[in-house]
Amino acid sequence: MQLPTELPLILAGPMLRHTTPESVTVWVALKAACRVTLQIFDTQASGHQIGRSLFAGSRETIALGAHLHIVAVTATAQQGTELTAVGGKPALLENGIYAYDLTFSQLDRVEADRSSPQIVSMVNMPNLNISYFEHRYPTFVLPPNQLADLRIVHGSCRKPHGAGLDALTILDRLLATTADRPSERPQQLLFTGDQIYGDDITDPLLWAVSNLSDRLLGWTEKLPIANPPAPGTFGNRAEIATQQAGLTGGLRHRPQKVSNHLFSFGEYTATYLLTWSPACWTQIFPSGRSLIKDRQAAKKWDLQVQQLKQFIAGLADVRRALANIPLYTIFDDHEVSDDWNLNQAWCLRVLGRPLGIQVVQNALLAYTIFQAWGNTPDRFKPDTAGGKLLAAAQTRSASGGRDLAANLEIGRLLGMSQIEPLTGLPKFVKDGEVSILDRDPEAVSWHYTIESNCHQIIVLDTRTWRGYHLDRAVIEPPMLLSPTAFDRQLIQPLQAPHPSDAPRQTFIVAPTNLFSLPVIDLIHYLSLKYHTANSQRYERIFAADVGDAWNIHTPALARLLTILLTHRDRIVVLSGDIHYGAAAQLSYRQMSKNLSSVLVQLTASAFRNEEMKTKLLHTRLKDWLFPAKIRHSIGWNSPPQMLPFRARQPRSQLQSPHDWECTLRSIERQRAQLTTGNRADLIVENVRVNNFLQPLMWWKSGWFQDNREIVGINNLAVVTCQSESIVQDLYWYFPQHPNRLVYSRFIAPFDPGIK
Repeated sequence: MQLPTELPLILAGPMLRHTTPESVTVWVALKAACRVTLQIFDTQASGHQIGRSLFAGSRETIALGAHLHIVAVTATAQQGTELTAVGGKPALLENGIYAYDLTFSQLDRVEADRSSPQIVSMVNMPNLNISYFEHRYPTFVLPPNQLADLRIVHGSCRKPHGAGLDALTILDRLLATTADRPSERPQQLLFTGDQIYGDDITDPLLWAVSNLSDRLLGWTEKLPIANPPAPGTFGNRAEIATQQAGLTGGLRHRPQKVSNHLFSFGEYTATYLLTWSPACWTQIFPSGRSLIKDRQAAKKWDLQVQQLKQFIAGLADVRRALANIPLYTIFDDHEVSDDWNLNQAWCLRVLGRPLGIQVVQNALLAYTIFQAWGNTPDRFKPDTAGGKLLAAAQTRSASGGRDLAANLEIGRLLGMSQIEPLTGLPKFVKDGEVSILDRDPEAVSWHYTIESNCHQIIVLDTRTWRGYHLDRAVIEPPMLLSPTAFDRQLIQPLQAPHPSDAPRQTFIVAPTNLFSLPVIDLIHYLSLKYHTANSQRYERIFAADVGDAWNIHTPALARLLTILLTHRDRIVVLSGDIHYGAAAQLSYRQMSKNLSSVLVQLTASAFRNEEMKTKLLHTRLKDWLFPAKIRHSIGWNSPPQMLPFRARQPRSQLQSPHDWECTLRSIERQRAQLTTGNRADLIVENVRVNNFLQPLMWWKSGWFQDNREIVGINNLAVVTCQSESIVQDLYWYFPQHPNRLVYSRFIAPFDPGIK
């Protein structure tokens, strides 16, 4: 691969991360070691004029390779600055537009110091602008005091070679049209999982990743692989991933899913850079015929290159958007590998093999540096567990990956499972009625909470705190949160006091859905029933992702609903993962107190990973074949359990009085509305057809594409609050005219008695 002849100083970013009235954090990846200084400025004239400096802070980058240096730098109030005080601390205002600037002091002094807003001079794209104003500074706004003005954007599942247009580019349009209007501008962005795909990598993407990794790190990681593939080759990793690492994405006769699986730390870091930034991409790809003799394989290469070019075309827009809105993230499985920690069988299979352990550790370390650091910067200060983890990563990189002590320290602080010395298998410890993977008590936590005057966001880690039933079949679906995790991740933040007495909306970020389509539930149940009866052949269970759905492990779902809806009378759950967008309302009634609560689930998926099955769900076929049905359940608190219940079934038939009952309804989406303008510049290939053929393509008509519930096209969600409802607008590019942007509105009422 021919990378740009000279890499720019800024490889990725700047990305605005954790932002509060008292502090602002910006993440950036550089090619050279620097001390990075962040300044926050006031603005006037609705953001068009830069004012005084308010906050400042600096931090040195950590060195992950010869040409890869990363930092998340936080700015706080400067001494003597006159600002509005919150809790005795100077603070930014909720209705203000603020700008920021970065200054880079080269530690080795090879180059002169540089600072933005001339950031454009540090990238290999002369016309790139990361601002929405003529002053060229990136800007942001804080969440408002009034819930009615809150704007949250969320989405998931962004695969560079996925089908369709990258829906994350839509965010740039939304910010551009509202940049100078704080009450209308989106204030927070949530990535709810699968920000990268460590398993499903195409040949051209691995070709790019491998070369970029070697150039950035300057050292090659030693992996415990027997008969490693030759350097510079691709498409030949399936046997290594499946048999030597134990990874499961290639089972079920699908070796192509892991034929280019990422293994090394450098490959994971390079994938992040190429997914978030245009700086390291080349626009010159060799043709398939120049690399591959087989005609079909060469044709496939050219198609995959075209998909990547379509993705690259939108990266400048994505980069600008991520610089101008606070971003918060959480992993799902593909940040590591398909089915990560799915069940006990997966843990025993992967974490009992040296290569499996190293791949998981490399992926988690990359997630830490590229995502978690910006989510919770306080956890990565020098004297914290996160600070020790960053130091160990730097020590390991300085040794070219050969420092064994640093590698062990990384695994300990990442929470990698302890290994039983006699069996070589991961160690489990009891946690209530289940067992969890053993980990060091000092390990970094991935869950966190975001607070403002009008809302609370609780972000769940449903991957590393799963509870496994060791006395049952190894394929048994786990509790997605163990008892300890329920307490730390949910009960404690729900019970934590807040200084404001004003009403606030609580959001829960759950990477995997609480509820899905009944037909998907049926597939899960049948798959689980069959393979439990044939538990010696448990590999097939990975086919349906049984274990990732909350409603498959009903005791865990019952406990979750009870905790949420006894602490709050209105809960909104934000989810992704399933590659379609939808909304559902669950009304919940406590029988003893006759109190009612409402939970609304809003799903936005995928940014870029639409599939044939989701595109079919997007059409009227969904309404005809799988019409929406209201689902009723009853539940008990001790022990937690819930069962389906027919609405007309006599209560006298129940064996014991139930503690609560609930009703789940799908929310119909309104007819798609066309937004103003279009984005023909995002279309790399000519996807239009002759006008005289359009009437014949009835399956692309607006009527057929407008089903009642599902958006199965790549989408991005904007969530707003009304007095008695929550609104999700899903934006997507219309299939018949891919350069036209439309949105579908879901209005979910908070009235538990709505019919």
